[in-house]
Amino acid sequence: MKLIECVPNFSEGRDLKVIEQIADAIKNAGGKLLDVDPGNATNRTVITFVAEPKIVVNAAFAGIKKASELIDMSKHSGAHARMGATDVCPLIPVSGVTIEECVELSKELAKKVSEELSIATYLYEYAAQKEDRKNLAIIRAGEYEGFFEKIKLPEWKPDFGEIIHNKKSGSTVIGVREFLIAYNINLNTTSTLIARKIANRIREKGYPKRDENGKLVKKDGKKVFTPGLFKNVKAVGWYIEEYKRAQISINLTNFNITPIYEVFDAVCKLATEFGVRVTGSELVGLIPKKAIYDAGVYFIKKANQPYGLSEGEIIENAIQSLGLAELSSFEPNEKIIEYKVAKKRDLINMTITDFTDELASNSPAPGGGSIAALSAALSSALTAMVGNLTVGKAKYKKVNTEMKELSYKAQQLKEFFINIIDDDTDAFNEIMDAFKLPKNSEDEVLSRTKAIEDATKKATLIPFSVMEKISELYPLIEIALNKGNQSAISDAGVAALNAKSAFYGAYYNVLINLKDLKNETFNKYLKEKSLKLKEEVDSYDKKLSELIFSKLS
Repeated sequence: MKLIECVPNFSEGRDLKVIEQIADAIKNAGGKLLDVDPGNATNRTVITFVAEPKIVVNAAFAGIKKASELIDMSKHSGAHARMGATDVCPLIPVSGVTIEECVELSKELAKKVSEELSIATYLYEYAAQKEDRKNLAIIRAGEYEGFFEKIKLPEWKPDFGEIIHNKKSGSTVIGVREFLIAYNINLNTTSTLIARKIANRIREKGYPKRDENGKLVKKDGKKVFTPGLFKNVKAVGWYIEEYKRAQISINLTNFNITPIYEVFDAVCKLATEFGVRVTGSELVGLIPKKAIYDAGVYFIKKANQPYGLSEGEIIENAIQSLGLAELSSFEPNEKIIEYKVAKKRDLINMTITDFTDELASNSPAPGGGSIAALSAALSSALTAMVGNLTVGKAKYKKVNTEMKELSYKAQQLKEFFINIIDDDTDAFNEIMDAFKLPKNSEDEVLSRTKAIEDATKKATLIPFSVMEKISELYPLIEIALNKGNQSAISDAGVAALNAKSAFYGAYYNVLINLKDLKNETFNKYLKEKSLKLKEEVDSYDKKLSELIFSKLS
């Protein structure tokens, strides 16, 4: 799933009707609202929503446009620094999207805002075009009132738009940053001092340096700091009356550099040094699936256990290992972003009986494409099973590590194929919806034709992705056959058969959809790629078939 989080900050935190209209504009443009947080003293509202890349620009623009219509900055006052009706609007990659892709989208949004709303826009953080524009505070210095003159300075020419500070809407900063995880770790003590000491040790800023006499070390009149353990970590220690305990409040500003599990383990170690212990932790807000999934894998590996488990099992391990359910229940469908915004998966949540009944009905979908994906998922699951049946067996001690990794990779492929089951049917339904579009005028005919072509292309690429992934699965099946538990050789053989069935099922779907596509360049490219994959799979199938019969004979 390709997903981007967007967190626009609007300069209105008191008029709930205005806030509601802005939120509705974002929602109506396709944004999935996660949170609307108004502040009375700051007179500012932070709206958090997520969307796919193709939707996020339009949803963000809809919110910025509505804010420009409803908020008059010439009458605005509040405790928070601000320079526009939409003060700042960051795009944040959550899953399946790179920083670079988000930067291009931020430029597209900034251009659209400046051209269509006459609002000067600046780019910050990863999107910044100049080094001195990375920091939001530096751009915003002078705020709304000071920007009428600041914008005229050559060094503060907007990245997009005229050199005019819009009197009603001000100016806007748009950019890209990493996902911020707000995370608290709980201690079995009421000592704020201990919590602060631990916080100082882990945070990037670190703690004040002292000489051998215990006096603060200063340079040019300023304290010298000893760097903390982790980059991209901010932390403070405090006492929480509600929980009757001290807590370390942490912001992880880049979980790809400093993952949540490393911080948790470090705090556990430091707590022991100070004579206390960690009792659990809690998330404030939501977390990307990768961050918690990686934590689960880490703790399973740390316990030297097989980690070729289902996604649900790995995430449950992370919840238990981090103690995320200590203070309140932790519901993955509410706390993990991808789960919270996931489309309803009708097919994969059916019983086998209901699924086969649906398949046998007179509806054209689900059909062969979904079954190809299902066959691939079954093949992956069997491959993982053979790996897991090998791990821990004395006879296969030499391949223990290899089998753990095999099972892990097979499980990841299984998750991919499972999702395709519904994706393939959804893609077919999109084609049917495109055919139903009106064609009463020349513009409508052109729009309908494009929609059909786009939907058909999507419906072609989905089974093609199955073909590509099956080419990754075959080497795992071969390893399972050669090095895996030989008592499960027939299971590995069935995995190979299902992989072949899945590949050809997907291939048939690619070929039938290509017949309806008008783009000759795309057709030629995909046919050539498909033939190359077919040759590779046929070679694997022949080799594995001979191997299986030699072992079973």
